[in-house]
Amino acid sequence: MTVSELINKTEKTAFSFEVLPPLKGTGTASLFSTIDALKEFQPEYINITTHRSEYVYVEQPDGTFVRNSVRRRPGTVAVASAIMQKYDIKVVPHVVVSGMTKEDIEYMLLDLQFLGIRDLLLLRGDKAKDDARFQPVKDGYTHATELIEQVNLFNEGKFVDGTPIKNPGQPFSYGVAAYPEKHEEAPNLEFDLQMLKQKQDLGADYAVTQIFYDNQKYFHFVEKAREAGITIPIIPGIKPMGKLSQFNVLPKTFHIDLPEELSKPMEQCRTDEAVKQLGIEWGVEQCKELMRHGVPSIHFYSMGAVDSIKEIARRIY
Repeated sequence: MTVSELINKTEKTAFSFEVLPPLKGTGTASLFSTIDALKEFQPEYINITTHRSEYVYVEQPDGTFVRNSVRRRPGTVAVASAIMQKYDIKVVPHVVVSGMTKEDIEYMLLDLQFLGIRDLLLLRGDKAKDDARFQPVKDGYTHATELIEQVNLFNEGKFVDGTPIKNPGQPFSYGVAAYPEKHEEAPNLEFDLQMLKQKQDLGADYAVTQIFYDNQKYFHFVEKAREAGITIPIIPGIKPMGKLSQFNVLPKTFHIDLPEELSKPMEQCRTDEAVKQLGIEWGVEQCKELMRHGVPSIHFYSMGAVDSIKEIARRIY
């Protein structure tokens, strides 16, 4: 079954989470420990992120600097294969535009198809750290909709250049991203909803939101989405607070607001442990309210938050 079929068949709110490929050379221990900690809650699927190469500046003998591209994490395909070998849990790899050429994407699709993976999350991805705005690589894309069109073409049995695939295999099903407080580059929420509607019309089966801490903003977003003709499930994405630094870092990084009911007690915290406990309590109440409103699934972002997610899941599932 596809992700959309899985979350629609469950009578209770489905549970899923996202993992980050480990840094190269560190092995799979941390990755597997995350899954081992959360598998008791019967996740319907595990998302696997894809990260573009990072740029580093290397000084040359003449004193000048050259910008080199460096990959710091193993490929998403390899991680998906490792999880499939060890666990009987559906994997959903991210496929991104960022840092990828059309040919890179095509070979990734081929590899995933060979593994028997049918579910993807299609994203534009982040801009390079030093770029003021998103820049496509040569022979790459600028928007997630272009990636969707390539996957649709692949599903039709054609390579990106239009030549036929002799043995097409099973088509991919895919989800996309949504932003309850709008994407940082969108001029307004209405424009963002138009983009989500376009992704739905192209074939997206569901959307997963960026993290948020104010449920009212999620509810408002879903209401406006339905008014705009968006009918696919919109899965809330949750990440529990866990560090003092996140008070400033998360709003700046993800362009989100912290509700006053969370920010005020967080200002009183003096240790990371105090923030972690506050994050757990907030996460429990946030998820309970979402479940009362009948969300089909809750998706957790696990990086640096595994223990908190485990406690929240224990108290709500």
